[in-house]
Amino acid sequence: MSKNKIKNIDYPVIRLFGLCLGLIIMAFGIAFSIKADLGTSPISSLPYVTSELFGVSVGTTTIIMNFCFVLLQIIILRRQYEWFQLFQLPAAVLFGTVIDLAESILEPFTCSGYFQQWLFCAAGIILVALGVSVEIKANLITTAGEGIVLAVCKVAPIKFGNMKVIFDVTLVCISVVLALVFLGRLSGVREGTIVAAILIGQITKIFSRLLSNLPFGLQTAEAE
Repeated sequence: MSKNKIKNIDYPVIRLFGLCLGLIIMAFGIAFSIKADLGTSPISSLPYVTSELFGVSVGTTTIIMNFCFVLLQIIILRRQYEWFQLFQLPAAVLFGTVIDLAESILEPFTCSGYFQQWLFCAAGIILVALGVSVEIKANLITTAGEGIVLAVCKVAPIKFGNMKVIFDVTLVCISVVLALVFLGRLSGVREGTIVAAILIGQITKIFSRLLSNLPFGLQTAEAE
């Protein structure tokens, strides 16, 4: 008796497509959270505040921040740094550019009340989680934010999950301080930030399970 077995054929170009798709979905998620005006996700809180401080777009400050993260990875890891991870730089450019594009697409829409703000915030959280899941599934490179967490974990006895929490909390604290000192008010950090910090990881796990049977490689039936 024979049966068909699904065989996964892995092509780097398809994994690259998966990475780009994940970054684009995440970027739209960030744009939705910005539009909601209930606070961005922790990783985007610092770019949001600095964009207001310097009068540039969130996409631009996101690119600059990610470039700084890559530099910090090199400083932390030195000879252990995997130079292939320099592809985080063009990934950051794509991510930041699409954030600005997504913001311009969403600009005509308005949130007329608190309930609608939460709808936009929920859409942002779900899209970010889906984008992260797709990016992880691509298994090509890490994002610059994840990369710096992994870099610290390589040189210090800290678990990734614990270091990720420390990293996110640090970004939020820096954002709060900068906003209060230079803007005189909170900006980019609100109740939505807390909800995003709690839910994005959990929703990402759900999407990752759903995507586990959908490999990016081409599938062929192999008789057995």
